[in-house]
Amino acid sequence: MWAELELLQSGPDRGDERPVLIAVAHGSRDPRSAETMSAVVADIAAARPDLDVRLAFLDLNAPSVEQVVDAVAAQRYTHAVVTPLLLGNAFHARVDLPGMLAAARTRHPQLRLTQAGVLGPDPQLIEALRDRVLGAMVERDTDRIPGRQAFGRNDRIGIAVAAVGSSSPAANAHTAGVARRLAALTGWRTEICFATTEPTVTQAISRLHARGAERVLIAPWFLAPGLLTDRLIAAATELVHADIIGPHPALTDVVWDRYDAAIANDMALSA
Repeated sequence: MWAELELLQSGPDRGDERPVLIAVAHGSRDPRSAETMSAVVADIAAARPDLDVRLAFLDLNAPSVEQVVDAVAAQRYTHAVVTPLLLGNAFHARVDLPGMLAAARTRHPQLRLTQAGVLGPDPQLIEALRDRVLGAMVERDTDRIPGRQAFGRNDRIGIAVAAVGSSSPAANAHTAGVARRLAALTGWRTEICFATTEPTVTQAISRLHARGAERVLIAPWFLAPGLLTDRLIAAATELVHADIIGPHPALTDVVWDRYDAAIANDMALSA
């Protein structure tokens, strides 16, 4: 597996002044997820080939966060910026990852570990979401897939932005801002829906039609495919589903923005 080979890749046998970027993905039993995140991190690394970039997973895939941090420490790096490849600031970013890094600091007191901010609803990622929607419209109009709606230039478009969903109403309300930002960027009618809670994709479709949408498309607010995106497709097989964000120049830029911001914040705190 590419990620496991990356863990064994040799690095400099000395301290390095430029922090390593450890990009931390969620992890999934679905192999498509790890493959997609490997491609994402390959793009991130290619954007700054002078820096060392590693991929780690919170769960279910290898290498783990612990394994990657241990490897970085063994190669005598002195600083790593750990950047969560997460769209929301939920339990994994606020509790799981900080706990892992706290334990790693105990094991490797010589290694400075800085946790960067999550990706969040960054304006650049909203633009990436728009790109995926536009790509789906063009592709489906060209292919004319039987049983699926075609998009006309004058259609009233409705977009159901589909996210994971949380047990926290406050978190879901925050995620709903993604749909509002997409509407502000494009002029499309948008509604939020969730794969694990309400409003469901069916409810979002009904709301969009009630608001005058003639054509509805599902836009997954996901970095990688998996069980939940399959669930969304199964819930609305007659509709066009845009691709997940996946490898995209905007995602690469946002990750490096988080890396640079974390370093700048560290410098400000130590000044």
